[in-house]
Amino acid sequence: MTPNRLLPTTLISLLLLAGCASTGGSGGPLPPSASPRAGAPDNAAQGIAMLERVSWGVNAGSVRQVQAQGWNAYLQAQLHPGKASLPPAIQAQIDAMTISQVPLDQLVLSMEQKRKESAGVMDDMAKQQAQKDYQQELNRLAREAATRSVLLDVYSPNQLQQQLSWFWLNHFSVHQGKHNLRAMVGDYEANAIAPHALGKFRDLLGATVHHPAMLRYLDNEANAVKRINENYARELMELHTLGVNGGYSQADVQELARILTGVGVNLGPDAPKVKPALQAQYVRRGLFEFNPNRHDYGDKQFLGHTVKGRGLAELDEALDRLSRSPATAHFISSKLAQYFVGDNPPEPLVARMAATFQSSDGMIADVLQTMFGSPEFKQSLGKKFKDPMHYVVSAVRLSYDDKPILNAGPMLNWLSRMGQPLYGRQTPDGYPLADASWASPGQMTTRFDIARTIGSGSAGLFKTDGPQPQEKVAFPQLASALYYQSLQASLSPATRQALEQAATPQEWNTFLLSSPEMMHR
Repeated sequence: MTPNRLLPTTLISLLLLAGCASTGGSGGPLPPSASPRAGAPDNAAQGIAMLERVSWGVNAGSVRQVQAQGWNAYLQAQLHPGKASLPPAIQAQIDAMTISQVPLDQLVLSMEQKRKESAGVMDDMAKQQAQKDYQQELNRLAREAATRSVLLDVYSPNQLQQQLSWFWLNHFSVHQGKHNLRAMVGDYEANAIAPHALGKFRDLLGATVHHPAMLRYLDNEANAVKRINENYARELMELHTLGVNGGYSQADVQELARILTGVGVNLGPDAPKVKPALQAQYVRRGLFEFNPNRHDYGDKQFLGHTVKGRGLAELDEALDRLSRSPATAHFISSKLAQYFVGDNPPEPLVARMAATFQSSDGMIADVLQTMFGSPEFKQSLGKKFKDPMHYVVSAVRLSYDDKPILNAGPMLNWLSRMGQPLYGRQTPDGYPLADASWASPGQMTTRFDIARTIGSGSAGLFKTDGPQPQEKVAFPQLASALYYQSLQASLSPATRQALEQAATPQEWNTFLLSSPEMMHR
């Protein structure tokens, strides 16, 4: 080591501290007056920065995609994606999962049977073992769901859809620890969230309202006439649609709770006994159930309008009104802009996005098109601090491109260490989107540990679980053509100098993965 060369730990500490601050905009976006083509990158470095923002993180494959298609065609394909084609080894991992093979209702009914059987065991030790087996099976199903989620984030070519799936999963948050939600979160993400992530907000809202994971999490299965539970009604307006300042009253919460009476789940094989006069109104779709015996059939006054008491149709009327409210358009647009642009997005941008939301009847892809084509979006590039999910997924994408990992366990463990495990937010508000929530010194220290683990090639991503684990050699080749042709120009002089001082390939990888640029998008 030369005398003037910084010690690796000191150098890395400097890089990590720098990571807490804004990089000032990777690629040097031009001011609005200098952007002749709305939406298209003004230079190659800015194109990389835009790709970093639209995807979970840049890698060689995504750069080739943009180069082959051109930016505008690439963005349109992201906004309106077709079926994702995954690497065969990744698709095989997903196809082998129980949650991919067994429909939700069959899976949950089977688990309910196991729960009841364990409760009926008379011998204490056998009872404890049966209950332990039941809990371990729930844990296994939840881990399958989280594994499938991160594999799609890393390998799906539909990167924007995957980002939006996480965004909406966080917006319509459920916590896997409640009841038997560990058996439901995989279906909730795959069938209620992902298919509607870029479509009509009204369809997405309806899918979450009718999913048993949401109904169980926010206690609407306990909501019945003369036994009103307001929990879901309040969060449906405050967190999911209108926003806390959306102009609704406590009376509106109570009336929406009345509208939601009878909307719940049925975890058994049999239908309830319904009064003959109401039998035609009974609805069961999978685990979702509308039980007219439990519904309040009185008229309601909701958001200044009379909702005639007539059963499940009342809910559709309420969701129509909520999804098409100007308050919802503004609240959702503001939250999308916070996620993609910055903590305090410019109000003119939010207003334009909200106008698109209303004119398109809540078409999410159109709202995003307005945002991505804005000068405010370009000005924000490189300044948005990555939350743990973005950091972990972008590090793996950059390090291994389309090389299939064998074990997503390390990624899930890293997310837990940084306080953002999938389906792990206990409160219904979802994980915070603000930069300050994730930029603490402790967080940065953990990120360096992750960078060093990946950079040294010992991350465990290529080691299978089980009694006879297999491991493949997979040293990350970060000093690649992608780096020299595309990434190097976007790095600051300090980062390039640090990389030049690296003594080994492992150290070089660690420096890049812990650089300020890697902490921002």
